[in-house]
Amino acid sequence: MSIATSLLVISDRAAAGQREDETAAQLAPVLAAAGFALAEVVVVPDEHAQIKRALRQAATVTPLVLTTGGTGVAPRDVTPEATRAVLDFEIPGLAEAMRLGSLELTVHAMGSRATAGALGRAIVVNLPGRPKGAVECFGFVAKALPHLVAVRQGPVEDDSHGSQDAE
Repeated sequence: MSIATSLLVISDRAAAGQREDETAAQLAPVLAAAGFALAEVVVVPDEHAQIKRALRQAATVTPLVLTTGGTGVAPRDVTPEATRAVLDFEIPGLAEAMRLGSLELTVHAMGSRATAGALGRAIVVNLPGRPKGAVECFGFVAKALPHLVAVRQGPVEDDSHGSQDAE
């Protein structure tokens, strides 16, 4: 069974219809191969209040919410701040893994301010705005996400110690 996933494309130009975003098309097959299904794509301008509203809404629709865009240092990049404003708590290991993996590919990864965390019963992950970077960063955290989503949806059986403890 696939995990339903919302994608928020955060881009002034895409929201204004000035360019078509290719991120969803490039992410969808990668998500599917990892056990996720793209349930909805919502385009949102780089506006703090609108990003917060879209995050809250998406977290009520799917257990995984991905964002793309607005994680750099440009003046209109406010995705991490808007995300932190609505999260119940951060999950820093996800953002750290994305930065570490990306740093092996490009020095520009040092400028990423992406974050991740829990919002209600959903997991939220900020990805870069460039489709290639979004696909790469999703790949760095994909294996951890099913467990995090399951735990957040709760309750789950605790088998973290493995079957050797019973011996």
